[in-house]
Amino acid sequence: MSGAPPPLPVRATADGVVLDVRLTPKSSRDEILGIGTFGGVSVLKARVRALPEEGRANDALVKLIAKWLGVPPSTVSVAQGGKSRLKQVRIEGDADSLLARIAARLSVQT
Repeated sequence: MSGAPPPLPVRATADGVVLDVRLTPKSSRDEILGIGTFGGVSVLKARVRALPEEGRANDALVKLIAKWLGVPPSTVSVAQGGKSRLKQVRIEGDADSLLARIAARLSVQT
């Protein structure tokens, strides 16, 4: 069964973009797995080695996304879902540039 690929799990804001992420902590490696769906919502699937204690997994996610996009970690933050697997990650910067970079990174991975 072939269908349209899931939409990009990102939207522009006044000061950057917000990325919907499903995070799996306690993994064997830190990596971005691509786009998937979670509860009917398109999400970026990511996993990190860090444990979900004292914000360690969130910190690892921030570093992973910053490296993946080639942006400073100071521009990336977990805006919502700090204690949940489903998170909204805010990336500050030029929205058009960030949207293009995310789309390009995801097209390389699929």
